[in-house]
Amino acid sequence: MPRLLTAALTVVAAAALAVGAALGAVALLNAAPEQPNTPLVTYETAPRER
Repeated sequence: MPRLLTAALTVVAAAALAVGAALGAVALLNAAPEQPNTPLVTYETAPRER
């Protein structure tokens, strides 16, 4: 029985650690400043001829 209890506590601790890491990663991504959405390359369009 002690081995089963130890295994169950290990699973619970691992799950709590995984949830904490996921929430931490989301918090870090939300803390990053918003990047401007500007294209690196622009192409000039030729005027249409009629």
